[in-house]
Amino acid sequence: MFVKIPGVRHYLWRAVDQDGEIVDVFLQPRHNGKAAMKFFKRLLKTHREEPRKIVTDKLKSYGITHRELLPDTIHDTEQYSNNRAELSHQPRRVRERGIRCFKSAQQTQRFVNVHAAVHHLFNLVRHLVSAKSYRFFRSRAFSTWDRTVA
Repeated sequence: MFVKIPGVRHYLWRAVDQDGEIVDVFLQPRHNGKAAMKFFKRLLKTHREEPRKIVTDKLKSYGITHRELLPDTIHDTEQYSNNRAELSHQPRRVRERGIRCFKSAQQTQRFVNVHAAVHHLFNLVRHLVSAKSYRFFRSRAFSTWDRTVA
């Protein structure tokens, strides 16, 4: 996905786990093999575990990075496999529309990092839990938020 920052296109790289939670977000001015390599190295350094499967779109730079960094990992590029990652872009798009645009790459990187953390705190999977559990998780999220901003 791309973000325009005063007329210059920047690319938003995003890693999402199997539950739809954002693992890492990284903003770069390029969208080539070198940029993909940098993103994957950053991701592997912070999480220290090699994933079993990587799901991406059909961008050629992902294949290059996969062959060099993670040759034993399954690489899935089927048409609808990356829907989970694409859907994780929606909250950022809504927020960007509200503030009209980002002014700098640093501001955008700060925003997407913080937004991912806060979104995970309050975006509960309602359809997977009972009403009682949902109320408990919701109250726990608000108490965590109160402790954080206090």
